[in-house]
Amino acid sequence: MHPDVAVVAVALGEAMLGVGLLPTAIGEFQRALRIDPQSDDARRGLAHAWLEAGEPEKALEAFADEAVTAEAEAMKAAPRSNARYVRHLFDQFSSDYDTRMIGQLGYRAPQILRELFDLTIAAEGLSILDLGCGTGLSGAAFRDVAARLDGIDLSPRMIEKARARGIYDALAVADIETTLDGAVRYDLILAADTLVYLGDLAPVFAGAARALAADGHFLFTVESQDGEGFALGPKRRWRHSESYLRQEAEKAGLEVSGLVACSPRSEAGQAVPGFAVSLAGKVG
Repeated sequence: MHPDVAVVAVALGEAMLGVGLLPTAIGEFQRALRIDPQSDDARRGLAHAWLEAGEPEKALEAFADEAVTAEAEAMKAAPRSNARYVRHLFDQFSSDYDTRMIGQLGYRAPQILRELFDLTIAAEGLSILDLGCGTGLSGAAFRDVAARLDGIDLSPRMIEKARARGIYDALAVADIETTLDGAVRYDLILAADTLVYLGDLAPVFAGAARALAADGHFLFTVESQDGEGFALGPKRRWRHSESYLRQEAEKAGLEVSGLVACSPRSEAGQAVPGFAVSLAGKVG
């Protein structure tokens, strides 16, 4: 009713932020600033919306008070991609994710993991957990060997897409660093193109060790780097070295049963170097 009143746009932005509609909230705060470039309420609201979206640099550009600065700096120093950023990113991509990934980026991580599985494990009737399940591409690649197939993902819209496939027994919106408490054990845990949003892999390796059944396996892909440790790449995806993966697996009590160089996807027409890894849980 009042499209040219800044305070109305700010109020609508705050309402949209409150229910998690980040793109709409950001758009309303930006509209308020076009109407009134001096509005501190609009700048503050825009900064908080960018923080909710996991974009600390943009938050600081919008408004840099003590609270915004502290949260933004904490995000930038964290050894993983911000969960809100990942959720926002994949909620946005959910509508055309499969087409974008397979058609444009040559995404093959699920198929690569299935090939590694067939070479090293080749079992049936398994209880399987798909970490960062997305729309269900990995689930589809492993459904035929699953007695039970569960999936978790940070993005509610991705979970909706996965549920529409009708192949999962249970799906949940959850963070893989905190959900693997060992209450449920799995024969096989998958993480196709998921760990690229984590730098420090110690928490998820420890969680996988807790959640694996005796003689279970954890299969995943990562993007690779030479040398030691891990580093954040230019596309805001983490890269891990072979030595780091072996070191952290040993710390978690997991054994490297397979590690092969691969390219899970392409970027700007170039193959992205990576690893496909199989970690075995404790025997017994």
